[in-house]
Amino acid sequence: MNQPQSASAPPPAEPGLASSVWDLMSVFVHGHDPADELRGALGLGRGAGRVKALVSLASGPLSLAELAHAIGADASYTTIIVNELQALGLLSRTPDARDRRRKTVELTAEGRRAVRKAQDIIARPPSPLRDLPPDDLLRLHDILGRLGRP
Repeated sequence: MNQPQSASAPPPAEPGLASSVWDLMSVFVHGHDPADELRGALGLGRGAGRVKALVSLASGPLSLAELAHAIGADASYTTIIVNELQALGLLSRTPDARDRRRKTVELTAEGRRAVRKAQDIIARPPSPLRDLPPDDLLRLHDILGRLGRP
């Protein structure tokens, strides 16, 4: 026997409609990926690892191993990234005060400026979203808020 639907909760949408909405959301998010703008603004070339490394160091120095874990890369690739960012003057690498075999990586003043620029670019909503009427943004905010709740 079917249970009656609660008056406050409408029935779920058809699976095809949910798939269509998911496709539209994915196309929108991927179509407004700030990666190219970040690379251009920061002059870091291809690959997201350099930006991830800079942003990962925003909260303070990390060992090379901790940085590798933070950016999801192996130690050798992380070392290449650190070498490139150090050559650009964006970070420094020093022996760890407690264990001289380890290296600590931290942002320079120029690196902190680059991180602020990156964070500004990442946090800025794409113009099609900014240009929506306030009522549409409020509706979208409510819907996405419901999706984020357990």
